[in-house]
Amino acid sequence: MILALGSALTPFMTTGFGLVLTIGLLSAMGSGAGSFSVLIGAVARCLPAAHRGTASGMINAGGSFGQFVFAPLLQTLIFLLGWMGAMWSLAVISLAALPLARVLRGSQAPVTITATSNAGDGGLRAALKTALADRSYLLLHAGFFTCGFHIAFLVTHLPGEVDLCGLPASVASWSLAIIGLANIFGSLAAGWCVNRYRSKYVLFWMYGSRALLVLLYLAAPKTVWTFYLFAAGLGFTWLATVPPTAGVVGKLFGMRYLATLFGLTLLSHQTGGFFGAWLGGIAITHYGNYLWMWYADALLAATAALCNLPIREPRIEPHAVPA
Repeated sequence: MILALGSALTPFMTTGFGLVLTIGLLSAMGSGAGSFSVLIGAVARCLPAAHRGTASGMINAGGSFGQFVFAPLLQTLIFLLGWMGAMWSLAVISLAALPLARVLRGSQAPVTITATSNAGDGGLRAALKTALADRSYLLLHAGFFTCGFHIAFLVTHLPGEVDLCGLPASVASWSLAIIGLANIFGSLAAGWCVNRYRSKYVLFWMYGSRALLVLLYLAAPKTVWTFYLFAAGLGFTWLATVPPTAGVVGKLFGMRYLATLFGLTLLSHQTGGFFGAWLGGIAITHYGNYLWMWYADALLAATAALCNLPIREPRIEPHAVPA
């Protein structure tokens, strides 16, 4: 409802402050409150450990399918109804998701603290204190910060990059759609890998591949197919980092406070997103291009890959892998 309110009020705003209030606060708060930490936390409490990775991958794939559908759909709505009509349409679509939330009200299986958890049973405050003193948890935050920087920079400034290359706006909308489509498969693959390999190694290869793809993009000619192939490559790991990140949190601290502890890693993600969007705006304003942002993105991705290697994560037990 908060997300729908933000979308519905946006056309009435006539100042920058008003847009910050509706898009920057209401819409962002609404989407964040119904995002991965809540959904994965709710589902993880109802499933055995052997199926949590797959379930989180499927939840993530659903979000990516939405990106695949809505990027070109909203571009079409803007063309047919104008941007105000598109925002009101988005508000109606957001409200249509309300009946789906009823499934999360069902009975949940009893939650126990796992053997690998060190959060103890002293309540949420004790769990937070334990987690924030854990080096592995902080390294996970550092990697996820970079993920947010990368994603927000691309979502916010990819249309500008496409325009700088002299290509039509449709290339940007279809690139974002391709990212969402590729991430469906990437999320499902990540869920499968989490059940079979240590999540920190999955994250290492995901972040490392991003650094390589950005460098390849910078060296390639800026054609329509370059953007589409770049989008497909990045899309495979886009938000596929969510299942292994949530998996590490669950292994370290158990399921009882997973939604809150993973929610804090998402806070790091969104903090990185702020800097990715904001610094991208500064770069285009002062330099007229995004070259230094691309180099910063590649450097941060490589750093994030290395940050995941020292994380203390229990090994995968062979008998825990589902058939």
